[in-house]
Amino acid sequence: MSKAFVRDDANEPEDDDVMPALPPGGKNYVTPAGYARLQAELNHLVRVERPQVVNVVAWAAGNGDRSENGDYIYGKKRLREIDRRIRFLTKRIEQAVVVDPLQQEHTDQVFFGATVTVLDGASELTYSIVGIDEADPSRGRISWLSPLARALLKAREGDSVRVPTPGGVRELEILAVEYRALD
Repeated sequence: MSKAFVRDDANEPEDDDVMPALPPGGKNYVTPAGYARLQAELNHLVRVERPQVVNVVAWAAGNGDRSENGDYIYGKKRLREIDRRIRFLTKRIEQAVVVDPLQQEHTDQVFFGATVTVLDGASELTYSIVGIDEADPSRGRISWLSPLARALLKAREGDSVRVPTPGGVRELEILAVEYRALD
């Protein structure tokens, strides 16, 4: 069969497989720092990385037989990956609704952008509620769509919330709610 009829990227993930999907009709809430990171990644891909890969592919294409040219084959694959990521970031940025935690009016209640300190048994844990593209559980940043964030939303300092987990329902007491700029 001719290579013209075979998809090279058949086993590669689609855009939706790379990052979590937004809920249908949902907004892509993001903090100012998260929005800046998305913009910076997009700018880097468009202005730096993609032009470099295009130059390598053009150089490799000029070397003759493309079917056995590793630089050409891997360059084209990397170019597809970069273009896929650019499309994904462009969609996410278009759908983004930037919410600055410092502009929150109801600082006594948990909303998007809040940093919440909770008591879980005998240990204090701190979570910041952020957008799905900036969630990083190892840094205490949880997506506003996560079960934990959904349980915390609209609660106030001193409230107890029940969070369903795979290990059973956990009860958390909210010790503090604050709104601060996230890096």
